[in-house]
Amino acid sequence: MIPRDFIDTLLARVDIVDVIDRRVPLKKAGQNYQACCPFHSEKTPSFTVSPTKQFYHCFGCGAHGTALSFLMEYEHMGFPDAVAALAQDTGLPMPEAAHEPDRPKPPPALWDALEQAARFYKQQLKQTPRAIDYLKRRGLTGAIAARYGIGYAPDGSPLKQVFADYTVDALAASGLVIDGDHGRYDRFRDRIMFPIKNVKGQIVGFGGRVLDQGEPKYLNSPETPLFHKGSEIYGLFEARTAIRAAGRAIVVEGYMDVVALAQHGVEFAVATLGTATTPIHARTLLRHTDRLIYAFDGDNAGRKAAWRALENTLEALQDGKEVRFLFLPEGEDPDSTIRSHGHDAFMRLLDDETLPLSAFLVRELAHGRKLDSQEGRAALIKDARPLLEKIAAPVLASLIRRDIAELLHLQTDELVHLGIRPVVGRRATAPHPQRRPAPSLLRNFAYILLMNPQRANEVEPQWLDTEDALGSRVSELIVWLREVGSLHPQTLTQTAQGSPLESLVNELMADFLDKDENWDWNTEFDDAVIKIRGNWRRRREESLRRRPLNSLSATERSELIQLLARS
Repeated sequence: MIPRDFIDTLLARVDIVDVIDRRVPLKKAGQNYQACCPFHSEKTPSFTVSPTKQFYHCFGCGAHGTALSFLMEYEHMGFPDAVAALAQDTGLPMPEAAHEPDRPKPPPALWDALEQAARFYKQQLKQTPRAIDYLKRRGLTGAIAARYGIGYAPDGSPLKQVFADYTVDALAASGLVIDGDHGRYDRFRDRIMFPIKNVKGQIVGFGGRVLDQGEPKYLNSPETPLFHKGSEIYGLFEARTAIRAAGRAIVVEGYMDVVALAQHGVEFAVATLGTATTPIHARTLLRHTDRLIYAFDGDNAGRKAAWRALENTLEALQDGKEVRFLFLPEGEDPDSTIRSHGHDAFMRLLDDETLPLSAFLVRELAHGRKLDSQEGRAALIKDARPLLEKIAAPVLASLIRRDIAELLHLQTDELVHLGIRPVVGRRATAPHPQRRPAPSLLRNFAYILLMNPQRANEVEPQWLDTEDALGSRVSELIVWLREVGSLHPQTLTQTAQGSPLESLVNELMADFLDKDENWDWNTEFDDAVIKIRGNWRRRREESLRRRPLNSLSATERSELIQLLARS
């Protein structure tokens, strides 16, 4: 569970205008910013973002929330992923308590086993001329081997000498050994070893490559409590700084491609782990950079791998992000290409020879089809429909629809009748404009209270007019604010989600958008409390005076005398 005070710190540090503007271009409109709403179709902007309140609200469809809410809605992220994305943007380390509840924290023994094995493999590399010669033949220096922690696993089961107790569960649970029919033995034998690190730099698994001929050429750790092949990315920890500096990342297919590119000065390369790129891989990489390049061999297998990467990237796309594909000559990979042609030539390939995702998508849809026949065009539309529905970037999807229409000599609107509909947010239907509640003393007090949550203890719920429709809800708000404590307004909005007070808090935050940023909230609070307490005293005095004197208790008589004295 992610601590509430971490969310408060995170939302206080992040700028919602920056978060949204990178995905939906905003224009200044008075003290706020506006855009056409990304969650429903509209021609006149009704989507408003407040830099001072750190809140967005659409007066057309009612979409609203904080920077976290926006990421969850716009990028279809879960709450933990949205928190992690914002934390990364702001440089805040995620708290230890933020692990997912359905994935128990692995025991320290697993981490220790992997670290101890990594140290052993590095020592063995230094003592094994055959492994050193192999790396030298591949053009790698000791410095690059040290940077990536490359090692060597001898043949046999040498981990028996490394660990005092070779039978402990942690060795099997971490994937270092296999329990076979004839006993336990090392998983990795006579292989160059590549430690796989998570984003914190902790070793979660290994990849091992044979030195000579043999199968499998690459062997990865199995799925473990620490290692999940579909989400880990080799080299990302080492490449983070270079990715930021270069403004792009390149995804290659093997460990040797990553380290060979780094050896030649291309340090922003990463690799998936012997599996097709997954949506998790794509989302992770697009959080680190706005420009992503996939590099594949130019043969049929490379083209198939590129298509799988495209399919799994579609749902991670965002308008403003750029994904491209580099197809190398048949028989070459990034490792051989950069060793043969050098750094500058490889960089020219990245700059001049990559194909945009949109162009690759349309090209492959058209490949092998006879588009001069109705049957061929119908087949293209049939295959395009599910792909376009997966694209999470509505502007890009619209442009690709236009390209497909031009290819088929159709008007874009005709595609709608053929089953390819515009990609819109979840609020696709034209909404009724939101009717804003009329202002009232209680309503004004309620949103002033949200700006002064630390003063909730100064107000007694009994002061609120129970005959006012808003009275009971504001009473609940006071009690709730006392429970959650003093938080920033944007954190209160996030905390209220899923509670009975969610709709009220969101309505009040929408009211904030019209308020001048120079308001003196404390003075406004004091004035509102004086009026509310005064109104309560008048109601209470009138209620007591209407009752026969002999029906009042001693306490009520004393209270009436005090109220009359204040009149």
